[in-house]
Amino acid sequence: MLERTANRPRVVIVGGGFGGLTAAKALAGAEVDVTLVDRINHHLFQPLLYQVATGILSDGQIAPPLRSIFSDQTNLQVRLAEVTGFDLERRTVYAVTPDGERLTLPYEFLIVAAGSAHAYFGHDEWERFAPGLKSLTDAHLLRARILGAFELGAEAPHDSDRERWLTFVIVGAGPTGVELAGQIAELSRRLLGRVYGSMSAQNARIVLLDAAPTVLGSFPQRLQEIAHRDLAEMGVEIRTDAEVTGVDGEGVEAQDKSGRRFRILARTIVWAAGVEASPLARMLAQASGAKVDRAGRVEVHPDCTLPNRPEVFAIGDMISLDDLPGVAQPALQEGRFVAQTIRARLRGRSKRKPFRYFDKGTMAAIGHRQAVVDAFGVKFGGLPGVLVWGLVHVAYLVGWGNRLGIVGRWVWAIAARDRRELSISNTAQITAGHAFSEDGAASSSERAAVQ
Repeated sequence: MLERTANRPRVVIVGGGFGGLTAAKALAGAEVDVTLVDRINHHLFQPLLYQVATGILSDGQIAPPLRSIFSDQTNLQVRLAEVTGFDLERRTVYAVTPDGERLTLPYEFLIVAAGSAHAYFGHDEWERFAPGLKSLTDAHLLRARILGAFELGAEAPHDSDRERWLTFVIVGAGPTGVELAGQIAELSRRLLGRVYGSMSAQNARIVLLDAAPTVLGSFPQRLQEIAHRDLAEMGVEIRTDAEVTGVDGEGVEAQDKSGRRFRILARTIVWAAGVEASPLARMLAQASGAKVDRAGRVEVHPDCTLPNRPEVFAIGDMISLDDLPGVAQPALQEGRFVAQTIRARLRGRSKRKPFRYFDKGTMAAIGHRQAVVDAFGVKFGGLPGVLVWGLVHVAYLVGWGNRLGIVGRWVWAIAARDRRELSISNTAQITAGHAFSEDGAASSSERAAVQ
């Protein structure tokens, strides 16, 4: 039976993503006091973040405030703060608020669901030129660069400048890269041509690069082939077996499997090639003596606890367990599992059951009529895939208002060939990281590069 150090046991949850949010909801009504701490004030529905970056959806539709989500949960409080350390001996989490206030959060149970960050494989300097997509800030930056490229391409004085502005390189052909490539292709081929008139937005070059031999490498072969075909029909240039060796303000350098090097001149580069665990994973590992893998993920026991710390759970993208994929479903299921484990311990049940993952399949949307779905042993693409993809994503959104609003936006975007979120709030982001000579033209090294 749990020894209560206060009126009720305290549960601290670090992170308001899929895992943390699910765990917090599953503890509603339990005889515990829950503190959810996150450095941002909202829950982010990351699978649809690329649609904010490409002008389909607004921020609020995929990022409801945490306090609103839990406004009716009386045993939970939300703290806006960044975690700075763990003292597992004293069962304490340390954090700091945006105004510098230092918080000391004691617990009887700790759930860490800190997620993941971009991985540049030892080349963090590339991030300046090739931002990734993990937050609303990232989405705003990418939207500025993507839409800004069309704006500046329309006014470019020379064909060579126009070509560079209208060349988009996406590094990484996983679901995020494929979905971004498809949406930029739709912007170019289906939507922006009529907006920019004589400027040939329809001739934009979209290049999808990956070191792997296929797109969507974690998907079944049949779906890889469907995705490759659909992307090619949309005008996306797919270059697999191509390892990126350099990224700068002038473009991307890569080499194919034969060792031949090539360079693509581009003003807009998006990084979707890899992720690594949140730095909190290493911090937690150091505090507990746990190991971390090459991606910085902390290794946990089968019940998601840390070595010799049955009261400390880690879940989601930041953990290494049974080679689980870094997608939403494991985090959701782990969140429910650890909440159930805590409830069982409160009832005096000490038996430690292992977490069992139920694979519900994978899916990716490519365009308004193209998607690939692998669910419950059935593999298909095309319009049926789009419908299933849409139903599944809407089902997991928070709030009926957001669900209905997003369906409305999707219908409008398809029927009217229009998008509501095409504004650029910070024009300085468009040219950040680009290399120009004093007269504003491309640098000499850029003009001499070979594509």
